[in-house]
Amino acid sequence: MKHIIENFEQLKALEGKEIGTSEWQQITQEQINKFADVTCDHQWIHTDVERAKAESPFHGTIAHGYLTISLLPYHWEQVIDVQNLKMQINYGIEKLKFGLPVLTGSYVRVRAKMLSVTDLRGVVKTCIDIKMEIKDCPKPAFEGTIIFVYHFNK
Repeated sequence: MKHIIENFEQLKALEGKEIGTSEWQQITQEQINKFADVTCDHQWIHTDVERAKAESPFHGTIAHGYLTISLLPYHWEQVIDVQNLKMQINYGIEKLKFGLPVLTGSYVRVRAKMLSVTDLRGVVKTCIDIKMEIKDCPKPAFEGTIIFVYHFNK
């Protein structure tokens, strides 16, 4: 269930709670190649399918770690819709740790828990425990704490 939030009080009510998961998304070789082009990171483990099949311990290509992180906004918007905003700011990521590589063709989703919601004299700082799960894998692709600052309209 997607949460619709319009103010500080509604965000505060989620504090300490698991707030949801996004839909599964497949990671394709096309996505990986485009990400490699944009970031100039063409390491063979990501882009050379034949070499990765032959030489990689994963027997295929894997997504860039930063590609998986860059998918957070897409997945976050499936979990929560914060409305009535002047702006939302990506403030930081803490304690980020990669657990498993995401093999090409795998499905991933985000699971989120609201750790804290703080009113900072009119702006709201949220700390969210985030995990990117890989379908049928016991460990997440990554986990950490994302921090957003929300500026609500009056």
